[in-house]
Amino acid sequence: MPKNTAKYLGDVTKITYRSGWELKFMMYLDGQPNVVGWSSEEIIVPYRSPIDNRIHRYFPDFLVRKKNPDGKIECLIVEIKPASQSKPPAPSTKITKRYINEVHTWGINSSKWKAADEYCNDRGWKFVVLTEKELNIKF
Repeated sequence: MPKNTAKYLGDVTKITYRSGWELKFMMYLDGQPNVVGWSSEEIIVPYRSPIDNRIHRYFPDFLVRKKNPDGKIECLIVEIKPASQSKPPAPSTKITKRYINEVHTWGINSSKWKAADEYCNDRGWKFVVLTEKELNIKF
C-alpha cells in the first residue's frame, strides 16, 4: 500500500507487481514529489502476437504522470524488464529449448512494445523500458 494513496490513479486495493524490481519502482514513484500520479497494470494496449498472429491484450507495468521543471505534466508508460529480455537474443548455431524460448520472449515483447510506443505517440506520451541497470539493482 502506498503512503501517498491520493497519487494512485486506480483502485489502490488492486495494485499489481510481479517482481521486487516493480515494487522498488512503486516505492520510488510514491516518494517522488514531481510524480503527480501513477498506476500499475491499469492500461490495456492491444497488440498482434507474432506467434499466433492474433490480437492480444498487453497490460504495461506502469502509467506515470509527472510534473516537469517547466510545470508541464508528462505521461509515460513504463515497462520493467531484465536487461536480457530488452534486446533480441544473440544468434545461435545450436537451436536449443532455451534459445527458442528467448526468441519467443523477444518476439512477444517487441510486439507489445511497438504497440505501446504507437499508443503513446497517439496521445503525446512516452514509452520506456527500464531494466536493472536504470533501476540501479545489483546482482
